Amino acid sequence: MNTHKAHCLILPYPLQGHINPMLQFSKRLQSKRVKITIATTKSFLKNMKELPTSVSIEAISDGYDDDGINQAKTYEAYLTRFKEVGSDTLSQLIQKLTNSGCPVNCIVYDPFLPWAVEVAKNFGLVSAAFFTQNCVVDNIYYHVHKGVIKLPPTQNDEKILIPGLSCTIESSDVPNFESSPEADKLVELLVNQFSNLEKTDWVLINSFYELEKEVIDWMSKIYPIKTIGPTIPSMYLDKRLHDDKEYGLSIFKSMTNECLNWLNHQPISSVLYVSFGSLAKLESEQMLELAWGLKNSNKSFLWVVRSTEESKLPKNFLEELKLTSGNNKGLVVSWCPQLQVLEHESIGCFLTHCGWNSTLEAISLGVPMVIMPQWSGQPTNTKLVQDVWEMGVRAKQDDKGIVRRDVIEECIKLVMEEDKGKVIRENAKKWKELARNAVDEGGSSDKNIEEFVSKYMANIMDTNEEERVKGITVEVGRAPFEIEKTRFTILDAPGTEIQLGLAFESQNATLSVKRRQACEEVSYYALILCCLSGDNNFHGTAKKHLLFIKWKCLEAKVNSEHSLAEAIV
Repeated sequence: MNTHKAHCLILPYPLQGHINPMLQFSKRLQSKRVKITIATTKSFLKNMKELPTSVSIEAISDGYDDDGINQAKTYEAYLTRFKEVGSDTLSQLIQKLTNSGCPVNCIVYDPFLPWAVEVAKNFGLVSAAFFTQNCVVDNIYYHVHKGVIKLPPTQNDEKILIPGLSCTIESSDVPNFESSPEADKLVELLVNQFSNLEKTDWVLINSFYELEKEVIDWMSKIYPIKTIGPTIPSMYLDKRLHDDKEYGLSIFKSMTNECLNWLNHQPISSVLYVSFGSLAKLESEQMLELAWGLKNSNKSFLWVVRSTEESKLPKNFLEELKLTSGNNKGLVVSWCPQLQVLEHESIGCFLTHCGWNSTLEAISLGVPMVIMPQWSGQPTNTKLVQDVWEMGVRAKQDDKGIVRRDVIEECIKLVMEEDKGKVIRENAKKWKELARNAVDEGGSSDKNIEEFVSKYMANIMDTNEEERVKGITVEVGRAPFEIEKTRFTILDAPGTEIQLGLAFESQNATLSVKRRQACEEVSYYALILCCLSGDNNFHGTAKKHLLFIKWKCLEAKVNSEHSLAEAIV
């Protein structure tokens, strides 16, 4: 008998920026004795340079096992095939885990993959959508889904009011996909996150309540939203998970020693850290302007330029950097341990694209930002950082969409030197403290994670193997009872319709009641009796199901009065 309360299957969209926050959430669940299995695609696993050892990883297929979306060529082809093959192979995985004596109780899925809800329902499992973006961006996509906002915005949408947000959003602040040849399909992917969200049991947001109070309160009126972030390793926040120093999963090989050794020789708060994440691609002209902006700022800088982007650097830039400063003024690397870098005492500012993971890391570690947003939700994140949280400034583009070197230089100096930069740095310290408090014991996110575990999983215990083989124990959880020497229990997973196994016919039947009240609140008792006494047309399974409900309700105590109408299907 192991000590896990439950078994949660995590299904991320196969991108580094989507897997990392879901992996961190998994570690939080695991610390509360929930078994974790992460299911990701074979194509993604092939490219891993580093894999986590703390959780189980299983492969499913997206239909393109050799090279994922690159093999598919288009988003439309990829998503269509992923839905078909992914649903099938995910179902096979759930069945395999059940057969191995480790059945899944809950699926936490990325809403980029909304079909996961149907798979969960087919197996009678609890489902939770995990949004990797902040609530404001999710709110915008929700309103696009409802037809209130259009992407890209029309001329009538020059100023957009987001419910719960104190400032207006301009057209330049909304998610932008103009740089993508498949912009329409990307918008469709993001909007479809809400296509069946009403069917899920819980909606988890990678943010923390204090950061977006009003917007979260508004969205909570529509969906069962709970914030569970920041989802970064515990040792950079509350330090309660002592082995949690890294994400533990990466498609890039980090130049850790080179970066940290260089930073160790820099003065406190003197270094500008520059990175545009794992996906963003700058135009060659923008790379040129950025390179000159960094040099002209006269600040020491650590710049991450992925190997696929290195050819866009100005000619002889790296050589000249070494000749003029002996690498003392600047270091360019292909990838770095970003959390360790941001935490380092020599870092004074983060020049970023404002992807949400990078933004949360900067907030959590109290690092002020200069922002050059590229696409997707990054312009909206930038608006929040600059005008709502006031811990950074946006380096604005010209009419050609290029941020010029003088603008970059000016923004760097504003944050790192000028009086306005002092206010930004003080705000950064404030948000760092609030982020840590949110995940610490008793904080807003910690309470939400605890509620998630206790409400849906805490009462689900492991099935005794010996009893299960004999057909005596079917599920072990809350409220055990017996029928014809077979022990059954209630699986505490309220949220949708009742599903009942054939309790009177099979020694191995599975009982799954998704509305606990049907068996615990006597208000249902009277209406059930009415149904049974007033209609004799029930036959076979339906009659047995109703007889079972009647029997169980007779065992319940009278404690409340509610309608049975929504509970019985």
